Amino acid sequence: MTIILKGTDISRMTKVINSDTEQFQNVIYMDTPLKEEKIKRLRSGDMVYLSGTIYGARDAAHKRILDSIDAGRPLPLKLKDMTIFYVGPSPTPPGKRSGSIGPTTAARMDGITQPLLERGLKAMIGKGKRSLSLKNMCAEYRAVYFSAPGGVSAYLSSKICSIEASAYRDLGAEAIFKIRVKDFPLFVAYDIYGGDIFEEAAAK
Repeated sequence: MTIILKGTDISRMTKVINSDTEQFQNVIYMDTPLKEEKIKRLRSGDMVYLSGTIYGARDAAHKRILDSIDAGRPLPLKLKDMTIFYVGPSPTPPGKRSGSIGPTTAARMDGITQPLLERGLKAMIGKGKRSLSLKNMCAEYRAVYFSAPGGVSAYLSSKICSIEASAYRDLGAEAIFKIRVKDFPLFVAYDIYGGDIFEEAAAK
């Protein structure tokens, strides 16, 4: 199966799952939570198979989190060492572990991410290039941005062990979802050293 990251036409960012790994700097299997000692191992261009618990949250959930921060109210989840996936999952069909699931565009979260990073968020998963300020925040707050392959939501759903709404259930598909994943395929787009897979691929 060939996967191409949307938003680029760069052949280096094409992956043949479970066969061709030569295009990537490293192929790493990693479990959550992503504490700093794990984040420090990662470089832009690495292929990561992530396992463990991540949380799905989009615009509406982010805005509600920020409202709680501004008001000094308790948050519905602990942000320290957390991984957030920008996703609005499809309903889970009967007898399935997950409906189709795929990344949403990450750039629109750039202006509302810093307060989460300040509280210990360590990884973000989405698709596409992000702003220079967000890339600089990854270095400042020792966090990483993963890009997930787009256009293969059915395949990605096969890597989901379980998914359930865990907070803000009234938001429907924009609620916060607790998601357990096994060997979920990701690309390190921005690392903590200023590495940028988009710039590096374009320069080749």
